[in-house]
Amino acid sequence: MIVLIAAGLIVLGFLFLFFRFFGLWFRALLSGASVGMGKLIGMWLRHVNPGVIVDSRIMLSKAGIEVESDMLETHFLARGDVMKVSRALVAANKANIPLPFQRAAAIDLAGRDVLEAVRTSVNPKVIDCPDSSKGKTTIDAVAKDGIQLQVKARVTVRANIERLVGGATEETIIARVGEGIVTTIGSSISYKAVLENPDTISKRVLEKGLDAGTAFEILSIDIADIDVGANVGAKLQADQAEADKRRFQAEAEKRRAAAQAQEQEMLARVQENRARVVLAEAEIPRAIAEAFRNGHMGIMDYYRLKNIQADTDMRSSIGGSLPGDAK
Repeated sequence: MIVLIAAGLIVLGFLFLFFRFFGLWFRALLSGASVGMGKLIGMWLRHVNPGVIVDSRIMLSKAGIEVESDMLETHFLARGDVMKVSRALVAANKANIPLPFQRAAAIDLAGRDVLEAVRTSVNPKVIDCPDSSKGKTTIDAVAKDGIQLQVKARVTVRANIERLVGGATEETIIARVGEGIVTTIGSSISYKAVLENPDTISKRVLEKGLDAGTAFEILSIDIADIDVGANVGAKLQADQAEADKRRFQAEAEKRRAAAQAQEQEMLARVQENRARVVLAEAEIPRAIAEAFRNGHMGIMDYYRLKNIQADTDMRSSIGGSLPGDAK
């Protein structure tokens, strides 16, 4: 009885699994993309969604693309989007774009939208430069004559499937195009030349090969708008003149302070010399007295000396009073 019950349970289990996956198995069989019953049960045991694998295999088979169910299952277990990869393969096949399953799976696992990449390859994408969502609406550049130009560009790109894994994103394209625009305008002699021929910007930027190492291929760069901004050159010259003025004023103030300090120093020296003269004059009476004591000077010599001093004082007073008298 135990053996019979165990055998009956096993048979019921197989019948349950058979009827559970019979619909998927039969649908795949009728679609020409057969998946064995054992594989369906194995997917269920490995926590793989058999419906997704069967639907993807049917879609690929109807498009004439042969992909083994094991490869689809492996991509599912790697946390990839099997349905998106399958749709991308079908879209690429219809557009005659070579896209093997391994590359599509790698693109999907790398975090890129492989279906969107295929669509961009078929229908090119337009990127605004600069990206207004970043808060900047124009690319500002200054020509050699100092006039600022504000430019808006539109870049038409097509996804490059071969460089999608490891290739730079749209931000790199926007940055490179912006750099090319600034360089082109900066090398222009006058802003008028840029306004007269804005297509020169597109030509020079395209010649730089800005799509190298990116996941896109630049088809065209179109200047959507170009406006004249501020006279940056004049402003810089005015700022430089103001800075030079302040520098010269500082140097003049420095020289004035130095001159005042030198003047004060000379006045101090004059006072010092006058003090020395006074000290020297104070020694004269002592010298006269010493001369009298030693007999080197007589009374008549003394009177002559006094007369000479009086005459000198008179001449000095007359010389000092003449300017006042004339006034």
